[in-house]
Amino acid sequence: MTDRKPLYLMTPALVWLTAFMVVPCLLVLALAFFRRGIYGGIEYTFTMENIALVFDPLYAGIFLKSAWIAGLSATIAVVIGYAAAYAIAAAPSRRQATLLFFAVLPFWSNYLVRTYAWIVMLNREGLIAGVAVWLGYDGDLPKMLYTETAVVIGLVYNYLPFVILACYAPLSRLNPEIAEASRDLGGGGWTTFRRVILPMTVPGIATGFVFVFVLSIGNFVTPALLGGGQFQMIGNLVYAQFLTANDWPFGAALSMFLIAIMMGLLTLQTFATERASGARRED
Repeated sequence: MTDRKPLYLMTPALVWLTAFMVVPCLLVLALAFFRRGIYGGIEYTFTMENIALVFDPLYAGIFLKSAWIAGLSATIAVVIGYAAAYAIAAAPSRRQATLLFFAVLPFWSNYLVRTYAWIVMLNREGLIAGVAVWLGYDGDLPKMLYTETAVVIGLVYNYLPFVILACYAPLSRLNPEIAEASRDLGGGGWTTFRRVILPMTVPGIATGFVFVFVLSIGNFVTPALLGGGQFQMIGNLVYAQFLTANDWPFGAALSMFLIAIMMGLLTLQTFATERASGARRED
């Protein structure tokens, strides 16, 4: 009875995941192998055309563009978020809760509100342009809104708290005596960080990177609002297939490849976490 208790406690969560994640994913997978009806809808005839169409150079290019933007956003978010988490973990313990509160404060507002705020900031009459004029700049400012840079800024801003929390967890658990031992053995500050602290916090870095990448590559709100429809990401393409083109089978095929990419990244994250944990046990 005691051995089965954890299983009983997990049953509601497993039922929930099966009903609202596994079953919908299987339905989407099945849709990918049917044809689009003449007037939209689904024609239940088996075909591999939707899978083959995903590899068309046009759609493959959108996948690569989405991966580039998501990867760039995740990298920038990890660099900024890790530095912020390091500073919070190094602060006096009585102040860490307050600093974490301010780090996650943006989550208290709606995602759309945060994204619209960047439109106000980046447009030609916005806050940044106003500050530049106030400082005496009278030239033509480069276009900031409706560019790839604006999309990256929006994604980094919206998902940065995830990275801070993911990196703060391993940093706050580090034993300070390990760093002191490294310095006693002659390791400088940079050497201690690179060879001691950084390897021991790889799980947090990997988690933060995967969080931002997975959420960014499927995002369609930020590219639509800050990109101004100038380019498509895979999330916008899936949205258009389901709600505009009414081609659910092809939308399902695109979705399955997106899910496959996410699953691959989560597997890599698990591998990196287990490898880092194994290295710590060996030490």
